[in-house]
Amino acid sequence: MSSLYLPGSSWLHRVSGGLKLGLLAFVGAALMWVHDWRLLMLALVGASLLLWQTGVSFAMVWSRLQSLFWLLLALMLYTVVVQSAEQAAVVGLRVTTLMLGALVVSVSTSISQLMSVVLWLLQPLERLGWVNTESVALAFGLTLRLIPELSTQWYDIREAQAARGLSANPLTMAIPMLLRTIRRAHEIAEAIDARG
Repeated sequence: MSSLYLPGSSWLHRVSGGLKLGLLAFVGAALMWVHDWRLLMLALVGASLLLWQTGVSFAMVWSRLQSLFWLLLALMLYTVVVQSAEQAAVVGLRVTTLMLGALVVSVSTSISQLMSVVLWLLQPLERLGWVNTESVALAFGLTLRLIPELSTQWYDIREAQAARGLSANPLTMAIPMLLRTIRRAHEIAEAIDARG
């Protein structure tokens, strides 16, 4: 799972990254005002159809959203206890729709396109001398690129410890994860320095 982007020729791949990010932000804000589970169900069906249009398989979707699914399930159970089952359904449908929408953008938009959007958005600030847009765009692109890699490292560490008969202890997982992340950051910093 080195990157969320999947090259393709669907119409979603041809839509500009800026438009997709803008629509995602607009829909995300609009969904916060929707409290009817039926409307949220329609939005979820729409997001699912868009994701299907990208050509991504169900197995790939599950591999990318599996950890978020368990977190969402815990949030819904908490909402059932604190509020009601209907409110938990609203929360679950809203968050799932947002996750699928974000996945549609991630799967159909390359990191270079997203970096171009960041450069365009930050141009007014660069004219004022407040930011260096290229540095911010590079940091943004590296962050997007490394999030899936960190997830892969976490699963590798967990599998290695399970093979040794060790239980999944957060402390024993965190230390190797931290060391691997620091080593990877050094490698990336050296590669950037080597390229000037």
